Amino acid sequence: MTDSNLPVAIVGAGPIGLAAAAHLIERDIEVVVFEAAAEVAASQRAWGHVRLFSPWRYNVDKAAARLLEAKGWRAPNPELLPTGAQLSELYLQPLAAIAPIQRSLRVDHRVIAITRHGLDKIRTKGREAVPFLLRTQRSTGQVEEFRARAVIDASGTWWSPNPLGAAGIAALGEAELAHLIHYGIADVVGAQRDRYAGRTTLVVGAGHSAANTILGLAELARQSPNTKIHWATRSDNLTRVLGGGENDGLPARGKLGSDLQQLMDQGLLTLTRGFRIEAVGQSEGKLTVSGTKDGQPHALTGIDSIVAATGQRPELAMTRELRLSLDPALECALALAPLIDPNEHSCGTVRPHGALQLSHPEPNFYVVGSKSYGRAPTFLLATGYEQVRSIAAMIAGDLAAASRVELDLPATGVCVSDLADVGEPSSGGCCPPAKTAKKSCC
Repeated sequence: MTDSNLPVAIVGAGPIGLAAAAHLIERDIEVVVFEAAAEVAASQRAWGHVRLFSPWRYNVDKAAARLLEAKGWRAPNPELLPTGAQLSELYLQPLAAIAPIQRSLRVDHRVIAITRHGLDKIRTKGREAVPFLLRTQRSTGQVEEFRARAVIDASGTWWSPNPLGAAGIAALGEAELAHLIHYGIADVVGAQRDRYAGRTTLVVGAGHSAANTILGLAELARQSPNTKIHWATRSDNLTRVLGGGENDGLPARGKLGSDLQQLMDQGLLTLTRGFRIEAVGQSEGKLTVSGTKDGQPHALTGIDSIVAATGQRPELAMTRELRLSLDPALECALALAPLIDPNEHSCGTVRPHGALQLSHPEPNFYVVGSKSYGRAPTFLLATGYEQVRSIAAMIAGDLAAASRVELDLPATGVCVSDLADVGEPSSGGCCPPAKTAKKSCC
């Protein structure tokens, strides 16, 4: 039977997982944090060269800050923009070193399965009274099992990138040519400079990761004139990535879109919109990316390297034996889907949500952080911090605090409903009609 003395298991020792631990520790609830990598903040270190467009004040959890400040930690300037490396070095690593969190950490423990002790997902009677069972595997191959009273999955999506193929599966030839494809945000002016300088690179994607890579390539092109940039997007509408400019509540995010627009206006990159990739091939040392555009066959040739900034998707295999209620399209909690569906609106500002919206038919199991968004984009750390504050309160039995969800996020300056229509925004979703001062979530 479930023992209240069992810990709450947290999967992932990134910013949201460690914040969850901080909130639970404040409520005197024992936790155990499983991290697949050898150190905390593995994802942040992977994109350590990237500067966030949100300042420190949005990137530090309040409970985590209280734990750190009690040990003499001084918060960075709240208005400065950290890089991924700084987020790890100045915040997450010191947080992980706090004694109650350090004791709870199990690094090099990849969670490969979560279920109920002795029960598969078919069994209903008495299910909620049975502890969770987590099976982990270490880099040595050693397998261990742990029991928990509740599970918070903060494992993220960084290591599960979307493929190039427009149909949601790898394009033909993509796996064979993976050594010429970088998934995520390439460090084109730093560690990977030699791979891109003086060469032709195709960047695929219509989000901020693509914009960051393109701007880096443009800087590289100023230093190495033969560097050429091709940009391909599946969508014809670039509103989300070009952003709200001066109207964006995060100036750096607005500037990202404005700088990208300037490159386009100056003709410093070749843009192919509405391109649906189906295959990647190689001939005489050059890549050819083929598919359709406007319903007709189309191909981009003469490519040396590809950056697939195509977003990420949640890894769901480890939760197969749990009873989850997922949106069939986004693979996020059902109640959250209407708030973040990119088919309906472009807002980076999501309505407040917490334990109630993130719950599943499996009692005491929650998915938080970027993984809670499933395949939807625009997740911000501040959203995840509020998620785990609410969930920690729910686990502690403080229903009032769990239900009192507040979320203060900066507006994007862009609000477009029904993104299939490139024309005027509709009145659906969370966006108001165009040219109105009515308050909305955007």
